[in-house]
Amino acid sequence: MADTETLEDLVRRVDPDRWLTTRFIADPAARADVIALYGLNYELARVAGGVSNALMGEIRITWWREAMEEVAVGKAPRKHPNVEALAASGFDPNALAALADARFTDLDEGPLKDEAAVMAYVDGTAGALAVLAARRLDASADPHAVKGAARAWGLAGLWRLKQAGRARLPETWTQADVKQRVEAQLKAARSEVRRLPVAAFPAVAPAALARAYAAGREMGELEKKARLTFSVATGRL
Repeated sequence: MADTETLEDLVRRVDPDRWLTTRFIADPAARADVIALYGLNYELARVAGGVSNALMGEIRITWWREAMEEVAVGKAPRKHPNVEALAASGFDPNALAALADARFTDLDEGPLKDEAAVMAYVDGTAGALAVLAARRLDASADPHAVKGAARAWGLAGLWRLKQAGRARLPETWTQADVKQRVEAQLKAARSEVRRLPVAAFPAVAPAALARAYAAGREMGELEKKARLTFSVATGRL
């Protein structure tokens, strides 16, 4: 993160899809908090690809976990823009520390061993992130209402990661296998998100892009904006 770059700028650059969904958050304070949450997700997700060995990765992830744990017990936040923003936000710092814990799996070599491991990983990363975002946007949001959408988005993300040269999906999974699972999760999500308050819908809106990504298709910004706008406006994925 450059000295002149804000958290908003950072998330727009490194996670443009999630950043686009924050444009549908009307409350400025809630939007800023969700931006900070997505900034933390970026910092954690990039660790594995930015270190030469697992020990260095453990040190970096532990730094973030401990930073959140310190906030939880009332200590002054560490001098980092993202930590300071999260300390001032409405998020439970212990839940943020759990996001860091889930990322230790990223440091394991080789793919996840089976479907159960994949789903556990997705639930602990994309799933936990969606729950935190949804409940920040509306405290009454049911965590179960985001499950299918987050899984669809997480699976599509793992397929894109494989295409980029880092395989985390089981070795036997083909693109057709991933597409089938994404469709199954989107089907579940269609009924689940009906229980989601309107204000919380931007937390699951990225899933509107999951089908195209699982098919190996990269979209332009105009198409993504159109898909996300339709999804938020109709409450459909």
